[in-house]
Amino acid sequence: MGLRYPLYWLYERRLERKLGSYEIPRHVGVILDGNRRWARTSGLANINRGHQAGAEKIFELLNWCNEVGVQVVTMWLLSTDNLSRPKEELEPLLRIIEETVVRLRREGWHVNPMGALDLLPDATARVLKEAGTATADQPGLIVNVAVGYGGRREIADAVRSLLLAEAAKGTTIAELAERLDLEHIAEHLYTRGQPDPDLLIRTSGEQRLSGFLLWQSAHSEFYFCEVFWPAFRKVDFLRALRSYGVRNRRYGT
Repeated sequence: MGLRYPLYWLYERRLERKLGSYEIPRHVGVILDGNRRWARTSGLANINRGHQAGAEKIFELLNWCNEVGVQVVTMWLLSTDNLSRPKEELEPLLRIIEETVVRLRREGWHVNPMGALDLLPDATARVLKEAGTATADQPGLIVNVAVGYGGRREIADAVRSLLLAEAAKGTTIAELAERLDLEHIAEHLYTRGQPDPDLLIRTSGEQRLSGFLLWQSAHSEFYFCEVFWPAFRKVDFLRALRSYGVRNRRYGT
C-alpha cells in the first residue's frame, strides 16, 4: 500500500506517531454496520458478499487493536432484531458468523460469546459456546463476539440471573431490594469482569447505538464513521483513537 498510495501511507504513519502522546482505550466496542450497503454500492448482486467482506475486516481490526495495546474488543455481529431477516439472507449470514468464530478459535484469539444464544439455531450457538470454552484461558486481547445481542435483553438477562442466584442462596425479594446496588447487576452482565468500553465506534454514517452495550456505555466516548464496515481502513481506526485521545473525560466531575 505504501507504494501505491504514498500519501495515505505517510498520513497513517503520522497518525501512529501522534498516538504516542494519547491515552489508548482499554476496551473498544464496534458496531460493524454497512455490509449490505457496501455490497450494493459496489455493484454486487449478492449482499452476502458484503457480509463476507465484513467478516474478513474483523481480523484486520483485531491486529490493529493488538498493535496499539487495546485489551478488549466487543464486536456486534448480529442483533436480536436481525434474527427477523428473511431466511435467504439470515442463514448464509449465520454460516459466515460460524466460520468467523471457528477462525478466531483456530488463530488463538480469546473468544467470549455474548448474546441470547438460546435464540440462535443450535449449530450457531454450539460453535460460539465451544469457541468460548476452548479459548477461555487464552492470554491477550479478549474478543467479545456479540451474536443475537440486544442491550435491553442483556439487562433483563442480568437481572434474571441475579434473582436466580440470590434465590438459590435463600435471599428473599425484600432482602435483595434492601441492598441491591449497581454492581450487583453489573456482575451478571455478559461483560462481567471486564472494563466498560472507553470508546464505541459505529461505521456507515448512522449516529445511534441501537441498543449496543446500553448499561456499559454510560461513560463511553462515541465515534461515528461515514465509511461502510467492509471499507473501514486502518487510518479510520487511528482517527477514532486520535479523536478519543484528545477528549477530556470528566466522568461528571
